[in-house]
Amino acid sequence: MRILLADDHDLVRETMAAFLVAEGHAEVATAGSLCDALLVVKADPAYDLVLLDYNMPGMNGLDGLRQMQTAMGDTPVAIVSGTTTRALADEVIAAGAAGFVPKTLAPKSMITAARFMAAGEVYAPFNFMQQKTQTTSEILTSRELEVLQGICRGQSNKEIALDYDLHEATVKLHAKTLSRKLGARNRTHAAMIARDRNLV
Repeated sequence: MRILLADDHDLVRETMAAFLVAEGHAEVATAGSLCDALLVVKADPAYDLVLLDYNMPGMNGLDGLRQMQTAMGDTPVAIVSGTTTRALADEVIAAGAAGFVPKTLAPKSMITAARFMAAGEVYAPFNFMQQKTQTTSEILTSRELEVLQGICRGQSNKEIALDYDLHEATVKLHAKTLSRKLGARNRTHAAMIARDRNLV
């Protein structure tokens, strides 16, 4: 199985590639941007699967997916993302992607997903597809949105507490809750998701 993996974060790209090689006995080529990935497949289109990071340079939402689909013809092209929501998974699948693969997926699950998609099937994590689609306003309370805005401004819990006349412990609790709701691993990841989804 030959896979092209494109991601602009060196550590993420190399770690995922190592998983695929070690566990899946796959041959993996890598690229750091959509432009580089398109050059790779132009030179050698003989891949069984292409994995594209949703947020890397050149992607512009799902425009990058469409460009790669055009370049690859019948070869499956899937989206890999650190932003893991039901709404995004739905959008990706609706655009004709071979799958939606969260970066948080366990290595063995990632191998299974890659084989599944390379065989012509469509992959999406069952737990995401079971989630009820909600708007952001339904997911986050107004107070959580305020705390999220503070996080995106790079403020500490203490600074956010002063801005909104809250106890620091209350801000910490809101930050923890909103991170869980957004599927974020930490404050930085929450801010990244917020910007991706135009929440702030």
